[in-house]
Amino acid sequence: MTEPSIAEILEETTERCRNLDAPLAGRLQAFADEVRALSTEFADTVERMIARLKDSGAGESAPTPGEPMPNFLLPDQNGRLISLSDLVARGPIVLAFHRGHWCPYCRITADALTRIHDEVEGLGAELIVITPEVERFNKELRSAVDARYPVLSDIDNGYALMLNLAFYVGDEKKKLMKFAGWNIPPYNANENWTLPIPATFVVGSDGLVKARHIDPDYRKRMDIEAILEAVRA
Repeated sequence: MTEPSIAEILEETTERCRNLDAPLAGRLQAFADEVRALSTEFADTVERMIARLKDSGAGESAPTPGEPMPNFLLPDQNGRLISLSDLVARGPIVLAFHRGHWCPYCRITADALTRIHDEVEGLGAELIVITPEVERFNKELRSAVDARYPVLSDIDNGYALMLNLAFYVGDEKKKLMKFAGWNIPPYNANENWTLPIPATFVVGSDGLVKARHIDPDYRKRMDIEAILEAVRA
């Protein structure tokens, strides 16, 4: 019997961690621990990339609570254009930037968002996810986690760049990502190896940011209860 590939091991690990009976932070940490056990080289490369981003202040100048969230007009997974101004006219929104359908941490987080979708809607708000991927792969992300919220395509990370959230992966990390089976150019329809810092904004019906979570360490995401508390407020 042939040994499973790295990509197959990571896929199985993603699903196992996604289905753990644990808070989101615990599920994300479980996957990070598995990655380090599988390859200290990969884990150490991640740490160096995160340190580089933190040293450069990546994401720090993105809108803060009390500031307006810049408008966008982006296509959803079906090609329908959606604007921030139209969304907030209906009520508050939870806006989450994800790296893509291939990202285990994003899939685990997208699953956690699916689990609170009904509660968010019950509070009169909407969930929106943005990735740099083309529509086909955003459909795959939605399907993987049974999501009913829209997943928008920010091609070339145009909106993420406006918010100071986009960054170049770097040659060292790019090499290891390709080895792991995460060759992102076909997903993003470009060759620039640029990704968004996973960030979450809660935006009120007045268009102002009510809460945000930005961390260059993509293994950490906004706590689900913190999202709900911000929407309730």
